Amino acid sequence: MRQTNVLVVGASIAGPALAYWLRRYGASVTVVERAPALREGGYKVDVRGVAVDVVRRMGLLEEVRRRTTDMRGGTFLNGAGRVVATLGADVIGFRDPGDLEIFRGDLARVLYDATREDVEYLFDTSVTRIEPRHDGVRVDFSRGEPRTFDLVVGADGVHSLVRRLTFGPEERFAHDLGLSVAIFTVPNHLDLDRWELVSSGVGRVVNVYSVRQDAHAKAQFFFRTPEKPYDRRDVRRQQEILVEAFAGQGWEVPALLAAMPTSPDFYFDSLSQVRMPRWSSGPVVLLGDAAYCPSPASGQGTSLALVGAYVLAGELAAAGGDHRVAFARYEEEMRGFVELNQKLGRDSVRQMVPGSRWEASLRALMLRVMPYLPGKDRVMEKVMKSMREAAHGITLRDYPAVVASSTSVAGD
Repeated sequence: MRQTNVLVVGASIAGPALAYWLRRYGASVTVVERAPALREGGYKVDVRGVAVDVVRRMGLLEEVRRRTTDMRGGTFLNGAGRVVATLGADVIGFRDPGDLEIFRGDLARVLYDATREDVEYLFDTSVTRIEPRHDGVRVDFSRGEPRTFDLVVGADGVHSLVRRLTFGPEERFAHDLGLSVAIFTVPNHLDLDRWELVSSGVGRVVNVYSVRQDAHAKAQFFFRTPEKPYDRRDVRRQQEILVEAFAGQGWEVPALLAAMPTSPDFYFDSLSQVRMPRWSSGPVVLLGDAAYCPSPASGQGTSLALVGAYVLAGELAAAGGDHRVAFARYEEEMRGFVELNQKLGRDSVRQMVPGSRWEASLRALMLRVMPYLPGKDRVMEKVMKSMREAAHGITLRDYPAVVASSTSVAGD
């Protein structure tokens, strides 16, 4: 792929992971990101199943392990703040031994550091036009002159601009699963140390956690998606919606909401899936959440991004850069894996937030008695089965030998 010039849009997880593999195969890679710098921080994400093997093949497993959250466990509370149950971290996160939990920003930093020496990164830059031509793809940018690339990859998330410019409006592909989420940094006034607190009530769930005993924690709110549409760029209105959704709630909710206006990293969105009949059009292809977001409820978005990057780059290398062959093989390899994880996401959403007082009471009872059930291991095994099947739902191919590049890449 030495003569292949690739533009990757998005510098979170999928984009830098793809850039890593493309450089290993000898391609020239440019990554553009609309944010002014690498996005640090964020929320906890999981790397499970075959995605752990991808990280191992990248030579980055020890670095990722070094940055994991090292959570010890969590406490479940009812809506009034009374303790229902205390469980270990792996049980709460439905993780097998070897699975990893890390902050999104920390994983992005690992991938960026592994690629920044021989990948061109352009921050504070957006794509404004994508025009396939006979000699490549002409791309216009919000900053700088137009450029021509052999291939363009949209790795720019659930609200992908590349997808909209190439395939049409977001409404055709993004499907709201009925819940919304808000996440932001708050003072760690509860002195949490690698511990989380989950308070569950009818139609609402609040989760507060800190990966270490420091001055900050993360507050995460799940609730029914508002019926009235809102501008996702209007942060003030989003914060108003959150306050309205949790009005009158007890426990620590008022204190958490009081910290919201001054939080530096407020995030708000619906839990949505992206479903598309195809992920490519000519020399333009989508990757990760832009193509097949399973929703955060699945816990598998990061793993899909890492595996998808490995497969897409490998198929391009195997096809000698012929995108028509490679993109078809990429979809063939990934489609079943994606469908398993999207089903997991839909099933998980239905279990996340109690829909009635009866359901909330039943959930609290099950959590309370679970440690004492004689068959609790079988119960957990049944719960873990769908997660495990989704996390291991693809067999990784061994792609062509790595092409040595002019500069070193982590893992060489």
